[in-house]
Amino acid sequence: MAVSVDVENAGPRAGDEIVQVYVSDVVTSATWVNKALKGFARVLLAPGEKKTVEVALPWEAFQILDAEGRRVVEPGDFEILVGPSSRDRDLLKATLRAE
Repeated sequence: MAVSVDVENAGPRAGDEIVQVYVSDVVTSATWVNKALKGFARVLLAPGEKKTVEVALPWEAFQILDAEGRRVVEPGDFEILVGPSSRDRDLLKATLRAE
């Protein structure tokens, strides 16, 4: 799957942004981090330029190690968090359900 987000340079100078994609497992049977960085993309933008950035997010990004040490994707809800940093206030959120 892929995550896409629009990024705009509202400033007067060219710049670049790092779009970061985090995954958070809402309910899990194992201990897991609150949010894990699973992808990123760097985008160069001219002043006033807007681009859609796409970051690949393979199913492996949703895996955890279960009690037997196997890599599994558990059914349930995951939050996809996208932004320029890991700070909650900087992140756009969407929910994905794995069946």
